[in-house]
Amino acid sequence: MNHTSVPTLGGVSLASGHDSPILTPAALDFIASLVRRFQPELDRLLEQRRHRQEAFDRGELPGFLPETAELRAGAWKVAPLPEVLLDRRVEITGPPERKMLINALNSGARVYMADFEDSLAPSLENLLDGQRNLAEAVRGTLAHVDPASGRRYAMEARTAALMVRPRGLHLPERNLLVDGRPVPAPLFDAGLFLWHNAAAQLARGAVPALYLPKLEHHLEARWWNDVLDAIEEGLGLPPGCVRTTMLIETLPAAFQMDEFLHAHRTRAAGLNLGRWDYIFSTIKTRRMDPGAVLPDRGEVRMDLPCMKAYARLLVRTCHRRGCLAMGGMSAFVPQRGDEEGTARAFDQVRADKRREAADGCDGTWVAHPALVPVAQGPFDEALRGPNQLHVVPGPVAAAELLEVPSGPRTERGLRHNLKVGIRYLESWLRGHGCVALYGLMEDAATAEICRMQTWQWINHQADVEGLGRLDRPLFHALVDFSLHQIRAEVGEDAFEDGRYLEAADLFETLVLDRVPQPFLTVPAYDLLLEPVLT
Repeated sequence: MNHTSVPTLGGVSLASGHDSPILTPAALDFIASLVRRFQPELDRLLEQRRHRQEAFDRGELPGFLPETAELRAGAWKVAPLPEVLLDRRVEITGPPERKMLINALNSGARVYMADFEDSLAPSLENLLDGQRNLAEAVRGTLAHVDPASGRRYAMEARTAALMVRPRGLHLPERNLLVDGRPVPAPLFDAGLFLWHNAAAQLARGAVPALYLPKLEHHLEARWWNDVLDAIEEGLGLPPGCVRTTMLIETLPAAFQMDEFLHAHRTRAAGLNLGRWDYIFSTIKTRRMDPGAVLPDRGEVRMDLPCMKAYARLLVRTCHRRGCLAMGGMSAFVPQRGDEEGTARAFDQVRADKRREAADGCDGTWVAHPALVPVAQGPFDEALRGPNQLHVVPGPVAAAELLEVPSGPRTERGLRHNLKVGIRYLESWLRGHGCVALYGLMEDAATAEICRMQTWQWINHQADVEGLGRLDRPLFHALVDFSLHQIRAEVGEDAFEDGRYLEAADLFETLVLDRVPQPFLTVPAYDLLLEPVLT
């Protein structure tokens, strides 16, 4: 496939070889107008991120902003929620792949979040297929025939409400250039989806809705609101019709939940506990602090004081402001051929969801259709209506959010990080953004924990039970051994046909960087199977 740059009108260049009904000249011109208007401010926001991280590296800590104290103390509320977003007790998430999308929409969940971010490897083929699938889903025409079995999949009469998660602010889309620069991936994803579908959704009585990821500051939330205002105006849509749920999945964002909602007060539908990225962000934000070295990933549970404070503050903030507090993802998945393992996974999901419902959450996330009834049970028991807006926990102090959890750092935990990190990256490089590994659904967020936690342990020369002090030579030896184990697990042919050596090289590079990359998906993007514009 030829991927040379093909100029179109108005300084827009697109990778050739993609004759897609999604990339119409009018749609591309619309994206270009958004880029020219909002790229300069986005550049400033990303530079501010870098400056804040430098301050954290010098020992500063995130906290509640004094300049917005009056806003936090105020009695304001967000715009009333549309009826379809009042009951979100179970949401299912995954990439907008055709069969997966149909199964998720038919799963019985209240909402399906179609994900262009952590669970999708952003090859242009994946992105355009996803946009086309969503356009058909919005219009009720999405169907699929399995080429192997001949089985036909189609949407049922009643399906989950659709929400879409675009990529984060830090990611480029290099297959589309505007004035010689790759466009911001979030403008590409959200702009195309809303261009093709927002009016159609409104005409069918649905609500255009986005999940917004990886925000670190309320000015970033304001940027998104300005973008959506411009999209609504440009498409002739009612102001505030695009509703948003923002993920609180970075440590700095935990201190600015009120500010996020205030920035979106005409459109906010809720906040979500993005627990896995939150753990990753906690490590990244405090990466230079020897007193903030975390234990094994499995030890950082939601019942720890710092994580309970994070959940309590999110529930309090949302319910004070009149929107929903969404629980996080349970990564457990059914294990084919292992009834006992599947039963254990279901028990763990039930326990996790009981805790969320008891905390006051209005709903939760799952990654597999079989988990929808499992997760819904605890919320059906706890909810006396469509949600728990009446539950308003007490205030949370900054020190509670910053408490460092204690626990063991073990050889088993380290080896698990290495194998998951390598195997996930290998899957991503082949175009698959989520993969079931060792009984858990792994995506970019959990892979980031594997990468960043290993970096943290090496950088601070942590003592690992069973291994001693972790240094670079020991790490290299462990990576080599992990590759031998992976080869045995997947088989010789699959190993040779895969990209495991590339993935291991990338994982080693990321872990051994003196200053870690902010996100592993940025360097991994260069290695995707599909070439990109340069």
